[in-house]
Amino acid sequence: MATDDLRKDLRAAVAARQELGPEYEAELIDSFLDKLDQRDAQRRAGLLPEPVPSRPVRRHPGRETDPGGLALAIISIIAAIPITAIAGDMMGKTGVLICWLGLVGINYARAMTHRR
Repeated sequence: MATDDLRKDLRAAVAARQELGPEYEAELIDSFLDKLDQRDAQRRAGLLPEPVPSRPVRRHPGRETDPGGLALAIISIIAAIPITAIAGDMMGKTGVLICWLGLVGINYARAMTHRR
């Protein structure tokens, strides 16, 4: 685990390398590695706390890992054609509106449950 001090030291070493040129590269690397060795020795002696591992970032599943959302959307569109025709014939515009709100609601509910 890199701490803020190590990050600052590494950035300083890179900046010094850019300013001084490649002829001092070996000395800069040795200096940075010495600092790492000192920190390791201090940690082993109990003078520094052990690094706390960071939690892995949890990502929501994408289409590649969870194709069910895409499949549900395609099936919904295919099923919407006869459902719309039947609802429009039986109840008119109100029936079409109700069936489409149901289809959208199903897809929205699935998207929200898999987003968490």
